[in-house]
Amino acid sequence: MQNTNPSHAASVLVLGATGKTGRRVVRALRASGVTVRAASRSGEVRFDWTEPATWAGALAGASAVYLIAPDEGHDAVPRFVDRAVAAGVSRFVVLSGRGIEDVGEDFGRGMLAAEEAVRASGAEWAVVRANNFFQNFDEDLWRQPLRDGRLALPIGDVPEPFIDADDVAEVAATLLTRPAAEHADGVYEISGARGLTFREAVAEMARAAGRAIDFVELTPAEYHAELLAAGVPEPAARSLGALFALHRTGRTANPVPGVRNLLGREPSDFTAYAERAAATGAWERDAVRP
Repeated sequence: MQNTNPSHAASVLVLGATGKTGRRVVRALRASGVTVRAASRSGEVRFDWTEPATWAGALAGASAVYLIAPDEGHDAVPRFVDRAVAAGVSRFVVLSGRGIEDVGEDFGRGMLAAEEAVRASGAEWAVVRANNFFQNFDEDLWRQPLRDGRLALPIGDVPEPFIDADDVAEVAATLLTRPAAEHADGVYEISGARGLTFREAVAEMARAAGRAIDFVELTPAEYHAELLAAGVPEPAARSLGALFALHRTGRTANPVPGVRNLLGREPSDFTAYAERAAATGAWERDAVRP
């Protein structure tokens, strides 16, 4: 089923609308005058992957969907996509990761399920495969270790072309709304402009923060043990281990021109990001509690 409208700007359902990329996609779309249904378990529009009764209300009036799939319960994704097409959705944009097809069983099952579902849907589709986000350092995954002054990972000197989540959101918004005549189904790989090792990235953040932050190289076994000791559940620890195993192969190490090709500009720079994040106090050492 192909869309015959000149544009998909009429109404877009954004899943995960309170999350790292979702809230940025909402902001980018609304800044362009697009009507957005911002959906999550606790957002403007209620949506829960485990409660199919919430799907119809979220889909009402939507012509396109920004799809972030869950890892747990990803068997719901094909059913949702079928429901969305029946409700009138004619374009999907899926957030995925570079190298996802090579990562193995412990990571990204939801991403692959979403990719497969939209390819088979009969609707227009685009898959955005991105590198690690800048914001993993200041919003969630590695924020606390950096505040504690030590980021320890099993990655070695393999570079990573980290990408700004704002660039990811702008790419997604472009793919969601561009006219049908300009749309091409396919996988779009996106990255930052330059590769940095994690050690180099930590050094840049430490300089921006004006304090010492160490990068420590771990073996995969040491990393797994540290995650478990920190209270990370076994499945999540295996998932992170699988992600770094992929990165160590170098499969995702080289920058790609996706942002430039889609947006007509270079990706945002990591150094500028580090300075902005440091200015907010993102990596200040936590105050010692009495």
